[in-house]
Amino acid sequence: MEIRRKATAGTMQSSDLMVVVEPSPTLEIEIESTVKKQFEELIRARIQETLEGLQVRAGRIQASDRGALDYAIAARVETAVRRAAKE
Repeated sequence: MEIRRKATAGTMQSSDLMVVVEPSPTLEIEIESTVKKQFEELIRARIQETLEGLQVRAGRIQASDRGALDYAIAARVETAVRRAAKE
């Protein structure tokens, strides 16, 4: 799936995250989190796993996490990518 334009998904409320995706020639993942020291690697792994499942190879992904669970991270990333891939 190709990221064609900027798109977002999620909120900045507690237990959620905001994901912004936009076109980029390489794959870049930026994470800002209230629990970054403890969970950055787990958050990054879930984002990468979701991107791999969607066959995304390039794009800039910005995640602002407020304690979201795994399924919420995957859902927000997938929604943002699908929105960005639409014509």
